[in-house]
Amino acid sequence: MTATYTFDVFSTLDGFGAPGGGDWGGYWGKQGPELLDERLAQFSQQQRMVFGAGTFRMFAGFFATLPKDSELYDPWVSRMIELPATVVSNTLTEPLDWADGTVASGNAVDIVARLKEESEVPLRSHGSIALNRTLLAAGLVDRVQVTVFPVINAKTGANPIFQGTDDFDLELLDARTLDGHTQQLTYRPTLHIAK
Repeated sequence: MTATYTFDVFSTLDGFGAPGGGDWGGYWGKQGPELLDERLAQFSQQQRMVFGAGTFRMFAGFFATLPKDSELYDPWVSRMIELPATVVSNTLTEPLDWADGTVASGNAVDIVARLKEESEVPLRSHGSIALNRTLLAAGLVDRVQVTVFPVINAKTGANPIFQGTDDFDLELLDARTLDGHTQQLTYRPTLHIAK
């Protein structure tokens, strides 16, 4: 039996994965207690994180500069960095600044296919947009969990999430409204075959 792989990403309504410029702040300034509780519940489950090198560098650099009592250090983030992680990279080397982090070098598709076969716990990748585009194309993503924040970030948004991917049909597995305005949508993706 293979482990389930979830591509977990934060997004604006117009599909950007990061605020980019402007004065948005984290979560585009739209976080609330339900969102933070839901995130903590998801990350409290046993799982292995999978990151691309760029996302890992960003997280490691960000967390290294934050004091543990910072308001930006949400409990779910604390839990995420305690989880075992595999970083898919041909440039990083161990040891990593992560409690239980390992580097896997080589072809990302081969690495994640092997992880899915060998892992006894589900796999989750938060962010890592370029990596997950590749894994979507290879049919290795079992679930896409998109948390849609109630903003349009067209002028200053960064990291368009699905730009350049193939077409996919999405089966809705779960939909939740958090804090009265943020949507958490979980889908099963299937490559769209033109008729």
